[in-house]
Amino acid sequence: MGDHKEQPLRVGAAVRRRRRALDLTLAVVAERSGLSVPFLSQIENERARPSQTSLEKVADALRTTAVELLAAADPACSVDVVRAGGAGNRAEAGARSLVRGHHQMHASEFTGDHDAGRELQFRNDQLMYVADGAVEIEAEGRAYRLGRGDTLYLTGGVRHRWRATVPETRLLVVAVAEHIEAVRDKPRR
Repeated sequence: MGDHKEQPLRVGAAVRRRRRALDLTLAVVAERSGLSVPFLSQIENERARPSQTSLEKVADALRTTAVELLAAADPACSVDVVRAGGAGNRAEAGARSLVRGHHQMHASEFTGDHDAGRELQFRNDQLMYVADGAVEIEAEGRAYRLGRGDTLYLTGGVRHRWRATVPETRLLVVAVAEHIEAVRDKPRR
């Protein structure tokens, strides 16, 4: 239950990400694939499931393969549990992702110290929440000291750095996903 392996794949999000990465319009993909713009839109919005033949046509138009699109697809689940001790959810020592797959939200948990000299800047907004311990966050030339239960909101594009000031600090970072344009609207062609 709630496991990605049990859920059907949503290939539409993978198609949309690939199309946007190539900076193509639906009309261009329709022309290349021989499929209609409305049908491609339905695929991207998960209102239609393409046949294997249609998926191969879309993949060819996007200069990839159907296998690669399926591999990049999101599981069609609305509920997913990420266990604290689950295998494979540690990206690096002291950090783990709290949300699997490509979604509109991303969340990570950082435990212990962090490379305080590393300046970060993300395209989209994020919220930092101190679950345990304390951190010091430098943003826009000011230092902010946060303790357990405190939050700091950063608008997309703000350069910042942070460091744990207490051993075993746990910092949760929740952000609009990087693959979503949340700061400014890009004109569509």
